Amino acid sequence: MSDPNQLDTPASDQLPAMVYKAAAGAVVTFVLLAWLFFGGWPHMGLTLAVVSILFLMALAIPFALWLAWRKQQDADSAQGEAVALREWAAGEFGTRQGGLKGANAAIEILLPIAATAVGMLAIGLVFYVVSAGAG
Repeated sequence: MSDPNQLDTPASDQLPAMVYKAAAGAVVTFVLLAWLFFGGWPHMGLTLAVVSILFLMALAIPFALWLAWRKQQDADSAQGEAVALREWAAGEFGTRQGGLKGANAAIEILLPIAATAVGMLAIGLVFYVVSAGAG
């Protein structure tokens, strides 16, 4: 007898590629906004370069690990199959604490980095407005 609250889609512990792409896009947006709003200050270039390299490595290391993992997978392996984003979001995402709806998992994964990108935009706009009014 099946549980009526159970979804028909199987549980997965793999994220679709779109979640990774959205996270990488938010990181790149954060770095670009930092350079756009704060790159014109004297002696700020070195600080922004170090921060940019840090974020670049935060993207490059997981990407390199993924490339190595993908190279080791068999072509006919079931784990290598791409799952459609809509199907994954409607399904169950397995975590150590239990199951979570896929859409909720994506929101919880992307919210912190998206909030920092939006926060950088807000801080930069406030700084720009204040500095334009002071000069």
